[in-house]
Amino acid sequence: MSFEKAKKFLDEKGFGDRVSEFNVSSATVALAAVAVGCEPARIAKSLSFKVGDKALIVVTAGDMRIDNHKFKTVFHTKAKMLTPEETFSLIGHHVGGVCPFGTEPGVRVCFDISLKRFDYIYPACGSSNSAVRLSPDELKKIVENSEWVDVCGE
Repeated sequence: MSFEKAKKFLDEKGFGDRVSEFNVSSATVALAAVAVGCEPARIAKSLSFKVGDKALIVVTAGDMRIDNHKFKTVFHTKAKMLTPEETFSLIGHHVGGVCPFGTEPGVRVCFDISLKRFDYIYPACGSSNSAVRLSPDELKKIVENSEWVDVCGE
């Protein structure tokens, strides 16, 4: 169901034809890079956090890590990742397929500036065997009320 929600979202925005489904897992950055056929840094990984009582997705380049100091400066709280159960109930996607498309209402979405160095990136599409090819600007444009942040380091 998560894939269908994400795909419908992308169809409605005019990008559904860019979605790929694979016969292999793309649940991790390394697996997704092999499935897509790109360098791991171009995989846009979606990390799920809890900020207060709300869910937050931070999408970063595949080679980056959350910098706890930067995260706290931007979000005014310590980075606390959601459990797999919370991820599904609050975001609407299972771990391995989390993406900013077709999420539950009220999910805040932020894109780390690490994505901007690429012409195209590959976020998941709601399942552990899918991805969609988008430019960082396209990604930002189609996910309404999203914002750019600087919360990562290498």
